[in-house]
Amino acid sequence: MAWRIGVDIGGTFTDVALIDDVTGRIGVAKAPTTPRDFAQGVLTALDAAMRRYEVPAGDVGLLAHATTIVTNALLEEKGARAAMVATRGFRDVLELRRSARADLYDLFQDAPSTLIPRRRRFEIAERIGADGKVVVQLNDSDIDELIASLKAARPEAIAVSLLFSFINPEHEKRLGERLRAAFPKAPVYLSSEVLPEIREFERASTTAVCAYVGPILASYLARLEGATSKLGLPRLYVMGSNGGVFEAAEGIAMPAMAVESGPAAGVVAAALAARQTGRMNFLSFDMGGTTAKASLIRDGQYETTPEYEVGGGSNANRWMNGTGHPIRVPVIDLAEVSAGGGSIAWVDRAGALRVGPRSAGAEPGPVCYHRGGTEPTVTDCNLLLGYLDKGSLLGGDLQIDFEAAGQAVRDKLGAPLGIDARSAAAGVIDVVNHAMAEALKIVSVQRGHDPRDFTIAAFGGAGPLHAAALADELGVAEVVCPPIPGAFSALGLVGSDLKRDYVRTVYATTDTADPDMLESAFAALEAEGAAMLDRAGVKAERRRFERTVEARYQRQSYELSVPVVPGAITGATVAEIADGFHQKHRQTYGHDNHAEPVQIVNLRVAAIGVIPPLTIRQEPAAPGSDPNKTRRTVWFRATGAVEAAVLDRARMPAESSIEGPAVIESLESTILVPPGWRARMNEDGFVVLSRAEGRTIG
Repeated sequence: MAWRIGVDIGGTFTDVALIDDVTGRIGVAKAPTTPRDFAQGVLTALDAAMRRYEVPAGDVGLLAHATTIVTNALLEEKGARAAMVATRGFRDVLELRRSARADLYDLFQDAPSTLIPRRRRFEIAERIGADGKVVVQLNDSDIDELIASLKAARPEAIAVSLLFSFINPEHEKRLGERLRAAFPKAPVYLSSEVLPEIREFERASTTAVCAYVGPILASYLARLEGATSKLGLPRLYVMGSNGGVFEAAEGIAMPAMAVESGPAAGVVAAALAARQTGRMNFLSFDMGGTTAKASLIRDGQYETTPEYEVGGGSNANRWMNGTGHPIRVPVIDLAEVSAGGGSIAWVDRAGALRVGPRSAGAEPGPVCYHRGGTEPTVTDCNLLLGYLDKGSLLGGDLQIDFEAAGQAVRDKLGAPLGIDARSAAAGVIDVVNHAMAEALKIVSVQRGHDPRDFTIAAFGGAGPLHAAALADELGVAEVVCPPIPGAFSALGLVGSDLKRDYVRTVYATTDTADPDMLESAFAALEAEGAAMLDRAGVKAERRRFERTVEARYQRQSYELSVPVVPGAITGATVAEIADGFHQKHRQTYGHDNHAEPVQIVNLRVAAIGVIPPLTIRQEPAAPGSDPNKTRRTVWFRATGAVEAAVLDRARMPAESSIEGPAVIESLESTILVPPGWRARMNEDGFVVLSRAEGRTIG
């Protein structure tokens, strides 16, 4: 069982990364993404990878997958026919929402459409009080009437979110038993199982999201697992938004965990690279076919946030609230913009050059792919500027139509703007670079960090092409391009631990909290995690549990996460929690208040099944190898058209270097080295870009 395989679905290509645990050998394969049936693209890419590297199915010990099926269903509003049950008088909580707005000054802004329409939202007479006591009993006759109404609605999934069920789930569990018996083919999601946590709207929204996407995810994973098991491959793991993988069955039980599956894998891989290279502070920059993602890694660790919105405009503007459907699951903190290689460039009615948010995607793709695309994209513009090979990409597997790309840029951009095709292409690159630099500022400057203290880790099929320009704009001195950058997110899949988070609301102030009560609550969450690890067959020596509390000052409305030191909870532990919260509040907001009581709101446990450590290494070429392929004309705004060396990355020996301008090509990605920059190959196969001696930042 020597091989680990990770499969990542992108907007244009489906990537497969393989690593041999015995030799450390890394392999990569790509196949076009198949939007009509994502599983087909996954199987095609898997077959290509296993054939290319001669990997028998029986030698695969880990198969992990990052899927966009959940996010796409929400973005495209093509989820299941879901119904929802709420406490009488509260059926409209999904539409009442919060008062947050993406644009304070847009008086005509519409909220995202409701996932479950009012005609399929039902009420039932029952009430649990804020103290957990029953105020209004749940009657069997009312349940019978509800079941009859639900049957008339023909739901494919049912969400149940009753008031204060996170404190006392008695009514939800009783109702869930009846509904599961009456609707054996429709999954029933109870908020007390999905998210036993305070905040009615977020709890209802998360449960509704699970019901909306659950049947689609279950069908997809069942088909994919069936196909991979027939091939003799091991059980399928799915990447979670928290940076860990989980079994497919766990994802079906909690589909919201699979939101942002692919971007999370890339950040995990970047964190591994940060620790391996000794550059512990990274700005992770992942540019693929449809989007560019940015995240911050500090001291070798990425950060997660429990506040996340999906759908609406939120995926293009992650940092805005009120644009999507909130889900309360831990998500790696990142910013995402609609700026990828397939992003379409266009001229608006005012004569301004725009890029995105529309993308050519996998079908038809950029014009130069010659698959029916007619709109100029970022990839087409990179091609015209000489950054990409005019003849083919993917090691010759993808033939390129240079003339068609040039014609599209001339007709759709140059003519309306009154400029030549090359100037139009350069303008597109300027626009898209600025948008991506803003995303990097979101996760650095707007989080209180100076980007000049970080190194950019550039990956994705297009990331290394744009990274040096972004570094210039941000004042960053160094860029690291890891091995197999075009499939780096897939590599992160095989370096992720098995992980699932559990939460429970517990109200207590640190000056009055009962340590035994807190220990009992943490132990109950750890028991849930242990059961999950039992189902996954994780041995005791590979298990780890991480505890955190979410706390606030008593008169505040929102919480900060504070880690809890390992060991049983004692009075001293509670005091450390209070001290940790004061420190976190001071770091976050610039002040604290020791006179204000600290209120513990939620307890969280991350149950982790540790996998063997992964070393990211691709053997450089033998000493004395000649990496030079050819020379070609490339264009930069600072210098105009210049001759640049074109190198084969696979033939670069360790410690070899090249002064810009240069282009370094590999199977799945291209690195652009502008004038004034130098590229060096290190002993692990990372290409490090740095400014040439004497060149200042800016």
